[in-house]
Amino acid sequence: MRILQANKFFYPKGGADKYFMALTASIKAAGHETAVFAMKDTRNLKSPDSKYFVSAVEFNGGTLKDKLKVPGRMIYSREAKRKFAQELDDFKPDIIHIHNIYHQISPSILDAAKERKIPVVMHLHDYKLICPNYRLFTQGKFCRRCIDQKSFYPAITHNCYGSIPSSILASVEMTIHHKWLHIYEKNVDLLIAPSEFMRRLVIDSGWPARKIVTVYNPAPEVDDEILRVRCPKNEGTLLEDAICEEGDHLLYFGRLAPEKGIHHLFSSMRNTGRNLHLAGEGSEEQGIRRKFETEIQSGQLKLLGQLSNGALHDVIAKARAVVFPSVWPENMPLSLLESLAQGKMVIASRVGGMPEIIKHGHNGFLFEAGNQADLEKVIQKVYDLNPQEDLKIRTAAIKTAKKLNPQSHLKHILEIYSKLAKKPR
Repeated sequence: MRILQANKFFYPKGGADKYFMALTASIKAAGHETAVFAMKDTRNLKSPDSKYFVSAVEFNGGTLKDKLKVPGRMIYSREAKRKFAQELDDFKPDIIHIHNIYHQISPSILDAAKERKIPVVMHLHDYKLICPNYRLFTQGKFCRRCIDQKSFYPAITHNCYGSIPSSILASVEMTIHHKWLHIYEKNVDLLIAPSEFMRRLVIDSGWPARKIVTVYNPAPEVDDEILRVRCPKNEGTLLEDAICEEGDHLLYFGRLAPEKGIHHLFSSMRNTGRNLHLAGEGSEEQGIRRKFETEIQSGQLKLLGQLSNGALHDVIAKARAVVFPSVWPENMPLSLLESLAQGKMVIASRVGGMPEIIKHGHNGFLFEAGNQADLEKVIQKVYDLNPQEDLKIRTAAIKTAKKLNPQSHLKHILEIYSKLAKKPR
C-alpha cells in the first residue's frame, strides 16, 4: 500500500508526534510506501516530502504577522489544501492517516482528499474533535458541557482557553467546522480512538458508532536484557534482580500542569513521608519550587528537569513506583505504557482511559482522581506489599505491556488501512 501520514509537527514534540513518526517508520519497515505532510519547522526531521509542507505559523507569541495569520490558518488554510493536493497528485496514496492537524494545518486538507476519493483515517490523540480546549477540563474540573449541550458556546461562557478572545476564536472554529461545514464528519471515513473512554465520548457527541474503532496505543518492546541487572546478594529472576537495584522513592514524569494533579501528589508525599522525584517541565514549575522549597532543600523532592530517551529510561528503572495522579481524563498516556514495560509498580487515578489498562491490585493500583486521602492509602499499600505480592503485580505489568506490543498494534492498523482502501466510495 501507499500510505500518507499527516501531522502538524514532524519532530518529537509530544506523545502524538512521537506516535506519528514511530508508526510511519514501522509502516515503511513493513514494506509499504510512505509519505508525510506537516508544517515547516527548523526542528523537523529531514524528509524528501518537506517541499510540500505548509508554511510555519507561531500560535504562542510570534510577530504581528503571525498573529494575523492565526484565524485563517485555524479555520481553513487554502495554502495547506493546495500543497496537500499537490502531494496527493504526486504520491497517489491508497489511504491517508491524519493525526493532529488542528490549527497549524487545518482540516482544509480533508477536502483535497475527498475530491480525489482517497479514504481518510483520523487518529484521536486528544479531545479536540469534541472539545474546544482539547482537554475536557476547565476551572479545575472535568467538563463535557459542549458534548451534552451540542454547542461550543460554553467554551466562551466558561473561558475555557484562558482568555475571552482565545475562547471565542476556539468556539467559532469548532462551530464552523462541525455545525456549518461538517468538514470532519463528511470527509473522515474512520476514527481511531486509543481508549474506550474516548470512543464513548465521541459517540455521545453525535458520531455514529460504526465510524469509530478502539485501538490501544502500543507499549514499548519489553527488553529482557534491560532487566538483566544482577543483584550482588541475589541470583533470582531478572525482574527480582531489577527490583533489587531500585531506590525507595516515587516518580512522576510528564508535564507540570494543574490538570496533572501533581499538587495532590506533593501533599501526599509530605503526609506519607515518602520521597518523590519529578521529571518534566511546565507552567507549574516555579510555583512548585516556591511552595515546596523546604522539601527540595531536604532532598525529599528532587526536580530532575526534562528528560528523554536513555536518561528517562534510567530514572524510571530506579523508581519504587510511578504515579499518574491526573485529575483530567487522560486518554491513553504513552508514559503509563512505558512504565509497565519496565515492570514498574504503577499508581494511577481512576479517570479517562487509564482504568482500561491498570487493574487495581493486579498490574498496578488505582485511586479516585483528586482524592488525596485515597492516594495516600494506595501509596501506603504499595510500600506494605510483601516481596511475593510485589513481584506478582510487576510480572502482571510486564505481561500487560507484552500484550500491547508494537507488532500487534501495527497489524491492527494495517488491517484497517487494507479494509478501507478496498472499500468502494
